[in-house]
Amino acid sequence: MPLYIILYIIKFMTQKKINKSKHAYNVLRTRILDGTYAPGQRIILDQIAKEVGSSHIPVREAIRRLEADQLIEYKPNVGAIVLSIDENVYKQTLELLSVLEGYATIRSAPYMNERDIEELRGINNEMKESLHQYDLHTFSELNKKFHFAIYSHCSNKLLIKQIEESWERLDTVRNSRFAFFPMRAPESVKEHDNIIELLTKKAPTEELEAYTRQHKLNTLTAYEKNRGK
Repeated sequence: MPLYIILYIIKFMTQKKINKSKHAYNVLRTRILDGTYAPGQRIILDQIAKEVGSSHIPVREAIRRLEADQLIEYKPNVGAIVLSIDENVYKQTLELLSVLEGYATIRSAPYMNERDIEELRGINNEMKESLHQYDLHTFSELNKKFHFAIYSHCSNKLLIKQIEESWERLDTVRNSRFAFFPMRAPESVKEHDNIIELLTKKAPTEELEAYTRQHKLNTLTAYEKNRGK
């Protein structure tokens, strides 16, 4: 058999293995993030391998990636366990996001026009309406939509990916142990109004970054006050 055919077969088989591992990773990750798999639940390799149509090897590779994501823990004589997210992870993620989102906002601001800012205003008005109706699920979804409407103008895709993964980590925490604390919501929409104003008047970079960082840290402060009750 010619060498180029052998190399093609090797490349094809390697790519197939990578795709199966990626598929297993996506399936497991989605189920952890949406709460299908609860903290402490054991991941059964045989079951996942059958579901994704692969051997154990791609599933093990997926589990190793999820360990690196701090979503799964491997315990000797037990196997892969969905990690219980603790309070420190929640707090540290908020601290990290304050830095990342502050920077993403100032990277996005120069590329936002009046229509973009008007879109933010509309989303925040929807948030006010959902708060009035005490629809906290919709409020939370709109909150995410508001921030990512800003970040969609940021050219640093690696930065945005890191922010997305951090938000997903917070979603995991909320789904597992911590409830949304509604007393923070009214202040949050007011702060959104202030962010809109800063973007509208093209505030100095330092001012905009400092405010958006504090906006995220205010969530951490509210959480700590709520936990102290």
